[in-house]
Amino acid sequence: MASLPEGALMQRAAAGLAYAVIGHLRGRGLGGAYGKRIVLLVGSGDNGGDALYAGALLARRGARVEAWLLSDRAHAGGVAALKAAGGTVSSGVFSTSSTTFDVVVDGIVGIGGKPGLRPDAEAALALLPGIPVVSVDTPSGVCVDTGEVDGAHVTADLTVTFGTHKPCHLLDPAASACGTVQLVDIGLRLPRPAIESLEAADVADLVPRPAPDGHKYSRGVVGLRVGSATYPGAALLAVSGANTGLAGMVRYVGTASEWVKRHNPEVVGDGQAQAWVVGSGSADGANSALAFARASGVPLVIDADSLRALNG
Repeated sequence: MASLPEGALMQRAAAGLAYAVIGHLRGRGLGGAYGKRIVLLVGSGDNGGDALYAGALLARRGARVEAWLLSDRAHAGGVAALKAAGGTVSSGVFSTSSTTFDVVVDGIVGIGGKPGLRPDAEAALALLPGIPVVSVDTPSGVCVDTGEVDGAHVTADLTVTFGTHKPCHLLDPAASACGTVQLVDIGLRLPRPAIESLEAADVADLVPRPAPDGHKYSRGVVGLRVGSATYPGAALLAVSGANTGLAGMVRYVGTASEWVKRHNPEVVGDGQAQAWVVGSGSADGANSALAFARASGVPLVIDADSLRALNG
């Protein structure tokens, strides 16, 4: 990264952010940037600079961009760029008396910020109720590293992050405040992350593929001792989940056989299994189902009523 000119990463981030804002506007049926009113909430960090430079790009595309500076240490180059592109800058006292904005860009606090918002940021947000929010990197006010929420924070419709996802994008309750998360590649070389999130392609790669000579026993037999006369739906749900085609054969043992066989006629009865599922809706039979499955010496999935039996 030492070979990059100074400010190159911020310019890449700003460009990605500006195009994400345009995409968000179009996704709401508002067309592109031209003629739209956009307000930037700008703190003292680099994400405030990202917002300002993105605002300059949007202004050059015909948007009417206004920056509300929430710090006297806002990024000087970004402020100058926005003004040069025709945007306006305000600080101290803000007003929306004659302005309806189409989108708010949250550049208040970046990844180095603490949970919660300062009163001036809360006051600025209170002037903009109901307006869609695009957050820069993370919603301001959430705990970036743990996903915790403590105090006031931004709830975004879209969060545009750079280089890689952060823990708060993946861990609730902060993840719920991110809205849709859009990742922008700005050319960072990053170490292996502390947490990972499986995408659809990752899950697909984990699904076993049957060998050409595979049969029901080589593909695995799963047995279920779940459900009861009181909760037959639990048996039907669990068996239907097991019977999606990944296992070679599915066995069911329990008092909800009539329900299960009606909807899954290919499921067979008692016998040896290579894994057991027990507990869902088992009611009074949970203890015996768990005891049997544990004695079998094969892998178990333990749910619901049988979880209580573990403490016995």
